[in-house]
Amino acid sequence: MKILTSIEQFGLIKKGCVLTIGNFDGVHLGHQEILRTARAVASEKGAELVVMTFEPHPVAVLYPDKAPRVLTTLPLKMHLLRNYTDDCLIVLEDNKQLLNLTPADFIDRFLMQTLKPSVVVEGEDFNFGADRQGNIDTLRQFGADKGFEVVVVSAKQITLPTGQMIKVSSTIIRYMLESGHVSDAAVALSRPYKLVGRIIPGKGRGKQLGFPTLNMQKPSQIIPAEGVYAGFVEVADTEENLLQKHDKMPAVFSIGQARTFGDEHPLLIEAHMLVKQVGDMTDNWIAMDFFRRLRSQHKFNSPEALAKQIAKDCEQARGILTENGSQSGMCN
Repeated sequence: MKILTSIEQFGLIKKGCVLTIGNFDGVHLGHQEILRTARAVASEKGAELVVMTFEPHPVAVLYPDKAPRVLTTLPLKMHLLRNYTDDCLIVLEDNKQLLNLTPADFIDRFLMQTLKPSVVVEGEDFNFGADRQGNIDTLRQFGADKGFEVVVVSAKQITLPTGQMIKVSSTIIRYMLESGHVSDAAVALSRPYKLVGRIIPGKGRGKQLGFPTLNMQKPSQIIPAEGVYAGFVEVADTEENLLQKHDKMPAVFSIGQARTFGDEHPLLIEAHMLVKQVGDMTDNWIAMDFFRRLRSQHKFNSPEALAKQIAKDCEQARGILTENGSQSGMCN
């Protein structure tokens, strides 16, 4: 598969490709529907499928102080997008010059002078051009004038375990995570939410309590709400190798400020493995897959009371995770 990172490389793409463009943060069920549709159209036409995404998020370029934390790091997003095309993935650096193109200039100067697609596949809420002035109807008009077909994919709707029906979007998934609803986020993503970062030294308090942890450096991704969660862990020496791993280990996650030990603590992201401990993994990479929220954070009267609760958390997590395919390697 070709991975292109500049407009100058667009000459490597055959004219008449099937193109889909998007930020694709999260590569959630809605994105997946667009990508599957684009792949089916490309297969039917015998054309090259080109998936184009951007980094960083447009808001981070135009309004840095309002930039949302992302659902997927760029390496993780690329890893997920590879599941939908064997042909070409374009990852362009977002910049003000590109974002300030009028819809007409975006089509004329950016698409038609370089890629000349035969089909463009987008979701019904697609926007493009300066201030997001272009929409799917604008794109259809340009397509009729410039000679490319536009295929529109309806928004994906899902039913949550509560019975509530929602339209899947990156925004709603961010809200789910920030409110601790990781199980709902997993439904919208079609997989557990994955937090990726480096392992850093901790203060050793978990080990003193009998529950040693791996501590994650604060990532650029959205961090789920403070609380205790059941999930799965993978560890590798590099981020690239981490994304190729398939040996998930059951774990209990804690996101919080360790208020039992005082009120002046930074946010801690910790994973206690429910398997034999792996030793010192500092400077390695860790991926935390959030499966279910167990409880909110509390300030306990003593370290002993905290340790007693952690033991209960581990027992509850073992039961949940064993039911979901992690039946080997657990210890007391």
